[in-house]
Amino acid sequence: MKIPMRDGVLLSADLYRPRTAEAVPVLVRRTPYGKAGSSGGASVDGLRLVRSGYALLVQDVRGRFASGGTFEPYWNEAADGADTVAWAVGQPWCDGSAGLFGRSYEGMAALLAAGERLPGLGAIAPHVAGSGFDEGWTRQGGALQLGFLLYWVLYDLLLSGARLTGPELAEVADAVDRIDALYADPSAAADLLDRLAPYYREWLEHPSGHPYWKRAAPRETYTSINVPVLNLTGWYDIFLNGALENYRGIRPQGVETSLVVGPWSHCVTGGIFPQRRYGLAADERELDVTGLHLAHFDRHLRGRGAGAAVPEPVRLFLTGADEWRSFPDWPVPGTEQYVLHLDGRRLTPGAAPRAAGRDTVRHDPADPVPTTGGATALPGQFTGGDCGPLDQREVERRADVLCFTDAPLTAPLTVVGDIVLTVYVSPDPAGADVTGKLVDVGPDGRAELLCDGVQRLEPAAPGPGGAPPGPGRPVEVTVRLGAIGHVFRAGHRVRLEVAASNAPRFDVHPRVIAHHVVHHGGDHPSRLLLPRLTGG
Repeated sequence: MKIPMRDGVLLSADLYRPRTAEAVPVLVRRTPYGKAGSSGGASVDGLRLVRSGYALLVQDVRGRFASGGTFEPYWNEAADGADTVAWAVGQPWCDGSAGLFGRSYEGMAALLAAGERLPGLGAIAPHVAGSGFDEGWTRQGGALQLGFLLYWVLYDLLLSGARLTGPELAEVADAVDRIDALYADPSAAADLLDRLAPYYREWLEHPSGHPYWKRAAPRETYTSINVPVLNLTGWYDIFLNGALENYRGIRPQGVETSLVVGPWSHCVTGGIFPQRRYGLAADERELDVTGLHLAHFDRHLRGRGAGAAVPEPVRLFLTGADEWRSFPDWPVPGTEQYVLHLDGRRLTPGAAPRAAGRDTVRHDPADPVPTTGGATALPGQFTGGDCGPLDQREVERRADVLCFTDAPLTAPLTVVGDIVLTVYVSPDPAGADVTGKLVDVGPDGRAELLCDGVQRLEPAAPGPGGAPPGPGRPVEVTVRLGAIGHVFRAGHRVRLEVAASNAPRFDVHPRVIAHHVVHHGGDHPSRLLLPRLTGG
């Protein structure tokens, strides 16, 4: 069916209805990835929604697949989503109530439409969705999320749904096949992207926080979201920080808002990591994602269970302990800062060491530190094998990776919240990326990645008269490594890795050989901040 938008463009949608003559609530999923696929998307059983008494409307967004208009990522989703819901709730098969759901881009589209305060909209369920399309989507800490962004545009946006044919389609397919070479030299894809995806250059030209991005940022419309929100995400999801920001930003509006964080990446959601050695049965790790959607929409669109006690709004899977726990809020109440200082190649709790130390990190753009697991969205992630809690021992053998390790723990250490590294660095005049990883080292030596981050330092300004800048002075750098819910078991050790690259997760910077000095102790108390959960 074709649904008219306010400017006359027709968007194509498929409608699934239960076998009943009664009007029912409608659930709307708007996707750039093709409505002809699984009706509920990658993680939700759409036919189960229909069998449970909902109409399901799946729509190709503007300019994609069978829908009219021109595809401009992000910009039209608020207005088109509002028009689609208004059309749906006015149909005779709908009882006047609607919900929005979807994962990734679809979840962002749901949030943007909800900010329009739509009549009839009763609840939304954004799944692995971010809070904006700049920081946390296009960039992190000033670095371009190259591994995700380039592959997403080439594979997901151009290879299908963009109506390319003949030589252009073949050119894109060849680029996808050569993705590793393009990661090493992104400029080789510039001509192709300028012709077929001109929006990509616009993203490169606008830094995070620029007004350009505010046109389509859920974080800008939190105060207008007036319906209950179920936020689902994973500890290894590339958009985890955005989902946490969505929960924190929407809950103060007074609407019922909940948060579920599982042990998943962006493309392994509701399932498990095959390489993760949990200490419990697989069915205890998995979660009925469709069931969560049904419970959410049943409560808020049908009033089912409205009189029952509302469960605690935050449900987290604590890795390490390998168990689900419920909490009253996020950030989780009852945490305190546990400080570990960089001390030689050790991490030591307590006061900062008096003795000053320094380590030099060499950066070679031709041989950057390779991305190994973590919150990635690289091509191999779609098999579930190249993301998440991978062993870092091979990476740690590199001379350009500094490892700082705590003594074995004598008791479990529960850490729930945002991990922050504060480190003093004398950067190369050409600029620097400061990358960090938090790692759990087991008694057998396995070094399991928990979270990672980056902070970009731009080149130094020229000296007087345009002279080349001299060696950099130590600067305090804050690297946000992300959030975790993890228990370091007794006998395990906390490790921090510091390097100058993590490619292709982040684009390489600078593009020349550079040397950076990491300072610790004395006047430069470099430290790792862990939110330790007290009282269990």
